[in-house]
Amino acid sequence: MKKIGLSILFICIYCFPFVYFSMYQDFISGSMMGYIMMVIITSLVAFFSRFSNNISAIIIGNIVSTIISYYCMRNMIDNERWGGYFKPLTPTHLLYLISLLNLIPQFMAMKLASKYKIRKTPKSKNV
Repeated sequence: MKKIGLSILFICIYCFPFVYFSMYQDFISGSMMGYIMMVIITSLVAFFSRFSNNISAIIIGNIVSTIISYYCMRNMIDNERWGGYFKPLTPTHLLYLISLLNLIPQFMAMKLASKYKIRKTPKSKNV
């Protein structure tokens, strides 16, 4: 039951439209802080998901986050002005590109969690 609850928690955290929020912050203020926050938060969630053996939560969460980001982006009022801001890419292409690139630090965090978990497990004694 504990694993199901953690999976639901991780998926709920991933339900935030990280890529949309990052792109929106870039568009409004010209700041990269949204992208940095996205990488840090998703990497932390991936680390703790992998540490608690919830790999499916990472996969489902990334897919859900991308879908919600796409939905938010398509419903944005200033979509016409936003379209020219990210040239030469369209906002949709940039959304997919950032979603894919965001997987790299998550994979690194998952590798780190695996190494940390192996180090923390007690070695059995042969009696």
